[in-house]
Amino acid sequence: MRIVSPLLKAVVYPTLSNVGAFRRTANQGLAVVTYHGVTPQVYRSEDRWLDANLVHPETLRGHVRLIKKNYDLVSPEDVLGFMEGRQKLPAKAVLLTCDDGLQNCLTDMVPVLREESARCLFFVTAASAAEERTWLWYEELFLIFLRAPSGSIRASRETCVIEEILAGRKQRRAAWWRTVCRLSQVAPETRNSLMAELRGKVNTIGKPLIDLSNHTACRRYGLLTSDEIQKLVAAGMSVGSHTITHPVLSRQEPENAYIEVARSRELLERATGKSIWAFAYPFGDAQSVNPQVVAMVRKAGYTAAFLNFDGGLGHRLEDHYSLPRIHVTNTTTLAELEAHISGFYGQIKAAFGQGSGLEKLSLI
Repeated sequence: MRIVSPLLKAVVYPTLSNVGAFRRTANQGLAVVTYHGVTPQVYRSEDRWLDANLVHPETLRGHVRLIKKNYDLVSPEDVLGFMEGRQKLPAKAVLLTCDDGLQNCLTDMVPVLREESARCLFFVTAASAAEERTWLWYEELFLIFLRAPSGSIRASRETCVIEEILAGRKQRRAAWWRTVCRLSQVAPETRNSLMAELRGKVNTIGKPLIDLSNHTACRRYGLLTSDEIQKLVAAGMSVGSHTITHPVLSRQEPENAYIEVARSRELLERATGKSIWAFAYPFGDAQSVNPQVVAMVRKAGYTAAFLNFDGGLGHRLEDHYSLPRIHVTNTTTLAELEAHISGFYGQIKAAFGQGSGLEKLSLI
């Protein structure tokens, strides 16, 4: 599949898209597309890998127009009605979602969506239920590991010890993910303490790694505040929960994981005045979610929950708590997106003996 994928992306997908093969042969059902925000104007990336999930505003516009032309763009409320058995969806329904709740969702993404008469389900953390602006701890951790001098970096609190050797960028990224998983195992207070110690390794003069008072930096890294998620709702968008602090839930103690899932819903309902019916698993890959975590989301009273892999028309939707999504990055072409939405990519995976990640998780 690794050998075939470049050929699919460069030759097969564009050819089939140009002749209309995808829309003519598309499966029926619901395809869910997920973004992670858009790149603010004049923003200069410090690391391409870190910003890989952000798309250009005009790329988003092109995606929306393709979906509206060839498929049936539906609203979050349409999907909720379908999940509750109150209404049917059109044959080739597509829902837009966006994770994390960066400020650029409001400043840069919503204007494009409104101009295209499109609605989106934004999954935000409970940090956006507060008035004070913060940013994602794991993005800060990435910048710490990126900027730290080569050599050993260490921090410890109680029984949690973080110790990594930092060298090239590839190695730093691997060390970052190991540390994300390790810090997801501890309580938020311990994580914050460890983050402060790690921060001190690269910031001895107290200057913040990212200046959120800078307009461009804030749009890229800052999270939405309570006032801004109310503006999101006023703009016709919907809000879902993405936990309190965005840990890897499968790595947490069950009690702490359930608090992340259930308490975030309460805080966001209070901040928005709306019922929070949808949940998106942080990171959302097969290693971050397990049946125990899915059961917690069900227990917390959500109507539906979304993963961050597989996705496309034709996927089984019997389990509303393990809904697949198409993960869009800044290298996703229009033809590639349509290959995923139509279900063609899923058929190719099956032909190469790569079953659905949902089945591997035993969620369906």
